[in-house]
Amino acid sequence: MHEENMAMLKSLVSVAWADGVYADEEREMVEALLSAFEATPDEATFVREYASTQRSLEDIPLTELSTDDRRVLVQHAVLLSYVDGEQAAEEKVFLGQLCERLRIPDAEAQALIGAAEIRAKKFLDLL
Repeated sequence: MHEENMAMLKSLVSVAWADGVYADEEREMVEALLSAFEATPDEATFVREYASTQRSLEDIPLTELSTDDRRVLVQHAVLLSYVDGEQAAEEKVFLGQLCERLRIPDAEAQALIGAAEIRAKKFLDLL
């Protein structure tokens, strides 16, 4: 797996823990990404163990995420926040804090989040 994909997964684990619960649906999404990113058995084991402990914004590996990766992360984070059927208030707050931590300007962050929310709601029955 490419390093940036590992950084993306570690970051999404932080998003999954935003409401204090690593729900089964969130775990399934991480598993799907492990498959999509063609993780080796060792990499998959590492991510599963990493995800077994609650993570936060401070655990996001900023230096391993390019400018483009950061925008993709926000879009994936929004989808992940809806994967269990609804976006918790804590997750919404977390997304705003995530954009600040990723140093994405407010106007751009709102546009990214807004577009991703529309997409997530449209496909909620598939998530």
